[in-house]
Amino acid sequence: MSGNMQSDSRARGGISRRDMLRMVAGAGAAGASALSLSSCTGLNKGMEKAVTSGRINQSIVYWCFAEYWDIEKICQIARQLGYKSIELINPEHWPTLKKYGLTCAIANSGMPDPPFVKGFNNPKYHDECIANLKKAIDACADFNFPSVITFTGFREDIPDDVGANNCVNGLKKVIGYAEKKKVNVCLEILNSRVDTEMKGHPGYQGDHTDYCMEIVKQVGSPRMKVLFDIYHVQIMDGDVISRIRQYKDYIGHYHTAGNPGRNEIDDSQEINYRAIMKEIARTGYKGYVGQEFIPTRDPLKSLREAVVLCDV
Repeated sequence: MSGNMQSDSRARGGISRRDMLRMVAGAGAAGASALSLSSCTGLNKGMEKAVTSGRINQSIVYWCFAEYWDIEKICQIARQLGYKSIELINPEHWPTLKKYGLTCAIANSGMPDPPFVKGFNNPKYHDECIANLKKAIDACADFNFPSVITFTGFREDIPDDVGANNCVNGLKKVIGYAEKKKVNVCLEILNSRVDTEMKGHPGYQGDHTDYCMEIVKQVGSPRMKVLFDIYHVQIMDGDVISRIRQYKDYIGHYHTAGNPGRNEIDDSQEINYRAIMKEIARTGYKGYVGQEFIPTRDPLKSLREAVVLCDV
């Protein structure tokens, strides 16, 4: 997940970062009227279930589509297309997910504001991060949802080795609780190269695959995982399939988006998602892949194309 908001985004219509974070945090219904007439028609015509293989469990990341549909509509779309989850959406909406037979593949962790800046790399934030993470873990356990997201935080002049040790020490204080509740904690890799809101996070400390994987290994729990965001990994490290092979046992969740631009995962961008999904399936991965691209055109059509592309 990316935590900022691109001010000039065509897809977001000029919504501010703060407004989008409020959408992520809750209401979500504000943009329901933005669903185009063509998309509404598409729900009734030619939008039969798109999943035929089902080897990859696919999820819709709600913040990317909150401008277009309220929670009821997006649940209907998910069911119709064959998605199994709506993720990064607040617990107040989880009963609606259950009503439609959907899960929340990964939940928000309620990190201190501003999001992504304050994280486990700085001990002065540990108490707040741990309290918020435990609350999210409790909510997931109550609904039998599998995972909750977490972050390193921004460097704030903290050396990388010190930041990693701080993350390990802080996460060790909460991972036993996650084990007891049978909920995964997933540390997300974010790119620090792209200086555009919603597309990059200059200053984020956990910006390389090896760095985040080492933190996860040192925490040393089967409930401590990495959120392997393919878009961010491509920007920072590349060699995506080799890294999936190398770290498959430590990956608890995947995210998608096209690069460059963080838009649709079609042939207008450089990442070979079909090949990557085949590799994920070969590893025996049983978790979820969240579609986290920012649509630039009909969002319903884009979601359908994405689920078909990743249904290997």
